Amino acid sequence: MLINLVSIHPSPSPQSIPLASSFLKAYALKSAATINLKDFFIGQDTAACTAKLIDPLPDAVGFSMYVWNHNAICDIASELRRTHPSVKLFCGGPEVTAAPESILHTGIFDFVIVGEGEVPFLSLCHALVSGGNYSEISGLLHSNSVDLQSPAPISDLDSIPSPYLSKIIDIHTNPGILWQLSRGCSFTCDFCFDSRGIHGVRYFSLERLESELQFFAANAVSQIFVLDSTFNLDPKRAKNILRMIKNIAPDIHFHFEVRNEFIDREIATLFAEIACSLQIGLQSSDREVLKLVGRSFNKTDFSAKVGLLNDSGAVFGFDLIYGLPGDTLAGFCRSIDYALSLYPNHLDIFPLAVLPGTRLASRGTILKMKWDRHPPYIVQETEYFSTSDMVAAADLATACDIFYTRGKAVAWFNAILKILSLKPALFLRKFADWLSEQRGNAVKESDFNDDDIWNLQHLFLRELFKNKKNSRFLPLVLDLAYYHHLYAATLLAPYRQTHYEGELPVNISSGRFTLYPATHIAHFTYDIDELLEWGEPQILRMYEQLAQSGSQAVIYQNGGTVCTESLALPYIHLLEQICENADHDYLSRTGLSCEETNEFLIFAVQEGIIEYVR
Repeated sequence: MLINLVSIHPSPSPQSIPLASSFLKAYALKSAATINLKDFFIGQDTAACTAKLIDPLPDAVGFSMYVWNHNAICDIASELRRTHPSVKLFCGGPEVTAAPESILHTGIFDFVIVGEGEVPFLSLCHALVSGGNYSEISGLLHSNSVDLQSPAPISDLDSIPSPYLSKIIDIHTNPGILWQLSRGCSFTCDFCFDSRGIHGVRYFSLERLESELQFFAANAVSQIFVLDSTFNLDPKRAKNILRMIKNIAPDIHFHFEVRNEFIDREIATLFAEIACSLQIGLQSSDREVLKLVGRSFNKTDFSAKVGLLNDSGAVFGFDLIYGLPGDTLAGFCRSIDYALSLYPNHLDIFPLAVLPGTRLASRGTILKMKWDRHPPYIVQETEYFSTSDMVAAADLATACDIFYTRGKAVAWFNAILKILSLKPALFLRKFADWLSEQRGNAVKESDFNDDDIWNLQHLFLRELFKNKKNSRFLPLVLDLAYYHHLYAATLLAPYRQTHYEGELPVNISSGRFTLYPATHIAHFTYDIDELLEWGEPQILRMYEQLAQSGSQAVIYQNGGTVCTESLALPYIHLLEQICENADHDYLSRTGLSCEETNEFLIFAVQEGIIEYVR
């Protein structure tokens, strides 16, 4: 009995892990069925995907269905149904559980699985192997089913074998992994499917998580996306896990979704002590708007908790949603202003999606909302948010993605707003308009690489500061923006161990060198050390107190840390020659003595600025 379980991912990424299918396979290992996992991506040819699924011919094919792959799954399943009608087809996942009747009514699938799939899938495997009747399995629904209730969720999550420890998932085939520490949600947000049905959270044991964490560390996993909707719901447990991470896996970068209500100074410090980023669902800063979708908001408390993260140095970002019932474009702009005033490292902005099965879907018409009834279910307009307002908000989202988030502008963004007397949303509106003039409409963040984005920032800042009043600040602003662009580029570059294992020759200057990929050479109008000593930039005071003395520096990685080393111009010229792969007769081009050159090259090799070739 051969069953193929299919995962269709949005695109190749560190999150393209078939975790749901792997949990099903892990739980069904006790059956006699042979279960293969198949991975595809949105946009792949339907016929090609179908051909891979029938070689060899399986007895059944199951799909994990989400909003983003609904249509792709239906296309592939329809082709399978047409070409191989004997193969049983089924699907499960959030999209199915939300509206199982609509999936069954397509006529494509023999049955669907609602709710958590492990228990009904195991029963299905037993039935298919034995030739028994699977139509009465709880949680498995077909077109004639009367009971559409999901089975009770698994209470002991440890009863599901770890797909990592059991080697079902090969962690070496992807640059990142997904990690589930719990299941369920205790909140009742009307726009979220997690609020439907049984509330509460069930946890995998700390003992299991520790074993998985040790496995991840031993296999050099680089980054982990934690799937819990609220990682810090149980603050004591979250703190124990963070301490565990610090002790076992300090070299792995983690991504967490957290609620600000459960942040205190201790957990903020623990977050700052490991490599991680936090995502906080702000959604809106309007208390009345949030109340309409089942959320509460205390602006004073929210600001205070975020202040703890800023004090600790933790990396965090926010989610914002536009098109919420009761919101307006002006109100959404105020939410942008508030969010960016809190110095998030990134701000992710999305249109509201009215997902099937949510409270919002049942109340949407009463709230005078119009939305697409097919995936991805995006709101078209609301009573106070017109279609043109949705377009304007989307432009602001793109502008924020490009200039602020991808542009790594957090360190200097609010400082330039202050000197320009602009609020964040108005700044982003100006950038969106300018970008449209420069590159046309329908520009996307994905159209640009990081260097492209720096060039856009550079040109736009020149445009903003070109008038007589503000032009005096431009060199200072560009120095700050350029430094932080290079800092981010260095930080995000793949880390390489830079310690030279061999013994360096006495006269190292006779060798050849290359710059490490993470090394950047920069020239500044101001003294970069003086700029950095200010900490948070204050443009007017810095302009009044600092001179345009000029400086140059090398920015590089050492032991995973970003270092900035100011250097005299001859040493910069030496590094530039190495960067340009120039002839290694360095003495005649820098004015340095043989001894000075040799000492600097030894220092640069030991620091990890350059690599000694021979």
